[in-house]
Amino acid sequence: MKLWKLSLSITAVLLLLSGCNSRTQNMQLQNTNARQALQIQQQQAQIDALKKSINAKKKTRSRTKKTAMPQAPKKNIKLKKVEDNNYSSSYMYPGAQKKKKAKKAVKVATATPVAAKVSSNAMGKTECIAMIGEDKFTKYTQMFGSEAASVKRCNMLNAMR
Repeated sequence: MKLWKLSLSITAVLLLLSGCNSRTQNMQLQNTNARQALQIQQQQAQIDALKKSINAKKKTRSRTKKTAMPQAPKKNIKLKKVEDNNYSSSYMYPGAQKKKKAKKAVKVATATPVAAKVSSNAMGKTECIAMIGEDKFTKYTQMFGSEAASVKRCNMLNAMR
């Protein structure tokens, strides 16, 4: 009899544990179902918002008036052939002939030649060397071939200043 009671208690404990296990599984399934349902609701809300925006775009497109293309003119118009010999400036610019008047002579200031200025401000070799330095003077002499050309270069640089 003790054995029988022991086996009965063991079976009761096993039934109790198996019932608890199924309850925890049910709770887990309910939680996952709730999460999935929430995701579905959020996705459905996004879909509805997109549908509303598409419908709003369709409404704005349908509100614009669709005008028919203009019909072709009923007259047969023949274009005039343009040639160089049928051009008339009096026809094209009728007011231009009346506005033409004798233009007054414009006085132009006479400029003194650059050579005259250079000759008045002519500098010698020593002044040129003092202005640009001996190294550049020898460099210009080698480039231009003579010291006179280097002095002319110095005069030009001085005139530019």
